[in-house]
Amino acid sequence: MRIVLAMTAMFKILLVDDHKANLLVLQRMLEAEARTFLLATSGQQALDIAREQEDIGLVLLDVQMPDMDGYEVARLLKAHPQTKDISVIFVTATNKDEEDMLKGFEKGAVDYLPKPLHKHLTRAKVDVFERLYYYQRELKMALKAKEQVNGQLERFMHVVAHDLKSPLSGITSLLLILREEEQLQQSEELLSFVDMAVGASNKLADMISAILEYSRQHQDDQPEEMVEVRELLKQLVQLLFPPVNVHIHIQEELPSLYTSRQKLQQVFQNLVSNAIKYVDKPVVEISIGGKDEGEYYQFYVKDNGPGIAENDNERIFRLFEKVDRDDGKGTGIGLNILKLLVETQGGKVWVESVKGEGSCFYFQWRK
Repeated sequence: MRIVLAMTAMFKILLVDDHKANLLVLQRMLEAEARTFLLATSGQQALDIAREQEDIGLVLLDVQMPDMDGYEVARLLKAHPQTKDISVIFVTATNKDEEDMLKGFEKGAVDYLPKPLHKHLTRAKVDVFERLYYYQRELKMALKAKEQVNGQLERFMHVVAHDLKSPLSGITSLLLILREEEQLQQSEELLSFVDMAVGASNKLADMISAILEYSRQHQDDQPEEMVEVRELLKQLVQLLFPPVNVHIHIQEELPSLYTSRQKLQQVFQNLVSNAIKYVDKPVVEISIGGKDEGEYYQFYVKDNGPGIAENDNERIFRLFEKVDRDDGKGTGIGLNILKLLVETQGGKVWVESVKGEGSCFYFQWRK
């Protein structure tokens, strides 16, 4: 039903052939309800029309034309950001061998139609691309609507968290003043209740701060630059001021990436900070490195800390989820932000861990 509703828009087909009679025959062959046709008798005219018109769904392109052949037209269509996604079917009167067909596909064609055109075959192929066009159009509309909703939710989350922080600070301040009252000082039980309330308020304030940070990750437009990863890590370690019992080893050979320095630094900072924060050994060993994996560079941060139970390996990346501990550390947001940052690069993050022996966090970062 959704596709039927989407098809109320006209499906634009650009027909390109240096013989106008061929264009008229092809147009009559393909005429149908909710279709409109644009005609071009040269490659240059086809390019001009494609760049002027919006929402062209399909181009049927004659291969053999004077001045500019169909291969060149297809190449230029694919090279232009406004026309690169338009489907192209080559129409050819010559017998195409495998090499020529591969050349056509490399230039951007998605199919071939041989001359003389077979009416039913031609209509069937165009019908398929028409349905595909509407599916893609509906998908784009759904993704756009999803982005709008997500944007509204992120803004709402930011406003709510910001508005909650001020009165909560006031509550915490009043509790601290109340704690100094003489009557409370004389009752250990009442003092413990006030301390519990202050602790809960501070915990809630930390969670609100984390939510604000989470929402900012969606809203900030962070510039990209050339980043020397090893130098970034050396600076990061200096800023963290690790205790003397924490030994951090950085791999010698690490790449230079054109990326967002702030995002990459935040991912590493989260992992290294967690390894330091949750230390349970007299001496902490943290190793940082990576390797080239083609489209991505795969980094890791390995520690000899408390480790994570296997059934928690995925849960810890969810919002507000934490490994069960009695120390009260963390808000359960940091790893979710890390996952968000990695996934915006098209990569993924995961952990391999042995309870009591340590963890190794991996993440992919697009080159």
